[in-house]
Amino acid sequence: MKGTALITGATSGLGYEFVNMFAQDGFDLVVVARNQAKLEDIRSQYPHLNVTVITKDLSKPNAAKEVYEEVKAAGITINTLVNNAGFGLMGNFDDLDLHKQSEMIQLNITALTELTHYFLPDMKGNTTDSRILNVASTAAFQPGPMMAVYYATKAYVLSFSEALAEELAGTNVTVTTLCPGATKTNFASVAKVEKSKMFSGAMSSHEVAKQGYQAAMAGKRVVITGSGNKAGAYAAKFLPRSLAAKIAKYVAKEA
Repeated sequence: MKGTALITGATSGLGYEFVNMFAQDGFDLVVVARNQAKLEDIRSQYPHLNVTVITKDLSKPNAAKEVYEEVKAAGITINTLVNNAGFGLMGNFDDLDLHKQSEMIQLNITALTELTHYFLPDMKGNTTDSRILNVASTAAFQPGPMMAVYYATKAYVLSFSEALAEELAGTNVTVTTLCPGATKTNFASVAKVEKSKMFSGAMSSHEVAKQGYQAAMAGKRVVITGSGNKAGAYAAKFLPRSLAAKIAKYVAKEA
C-alpha cells in the first residue's frame, strides 16, 4: 500500500475521479462528503482497500476539526490530502443569498485552510513523502463579475497554496494547486452556469482529475488544465484588471 489519501467532495465530479485514481494506485482512502449512501457505495467498490467513510458537511463551522478528530481517533495516518470540495453561485452579488455565499466561503476557503492546518504537522512527521492537492480554478487569475465570491475564493486557494508550497520547500510535503477551467461535473448545475459561454467547451472530469493527480504525484506546484485555459491564465497576468473583469463578465453570459 502507498499510504492513505483523504479526499473531500468524494462522491461526485473531480472528487469521485480522484477516489478511483488513488484506489487504482493502491492507496487506502478516507472519503468525506455529505451523502452517506454514496460514500458507502464507494467503500463497497474497493473491498481490498481500507476505506474510511466520514459523512460531513464541510460548509458548516467546526466540520473540518471534526473530520481531523475522527481520523486521529481511528489511528489513520494521512499521506495525501485532497481539498476538492467546493461550489459556486452565479448572479449579482447583492441578489444572491448571503447565507449561501457565506457557506461558499466556509467550504472553499475556511474548511480547506483548517484541514490543511490540522493535517500538515502530522504529514511533516511522516517518514515518506506526503502531498497536498488543493483544487482552485482558472477563476483564480482574474476578478469574476456575476460570480464575485466564487472567483475570490479560488484566488485565495491559489495564493495560499503557492505560499505554502514555498514554505514547505525542502521538506517531505509538496503542495499542488489544480486550476481547471470549465469541467463537466455537477458544479455547473449548482452554480446555474450550464448555459454560459464558459461551459461551451468543458473538459471531462476524468481528464482534469488525471492531470491534477499526475501533477500532485510529481510534486508540481501549479497545473492549469487545457491549452486554452493556460493561455487565458497567462494573458490575465498582463491585462488590466478592469479589462479582465469585463471579459469574465462576458463569458458568464448565456451562450
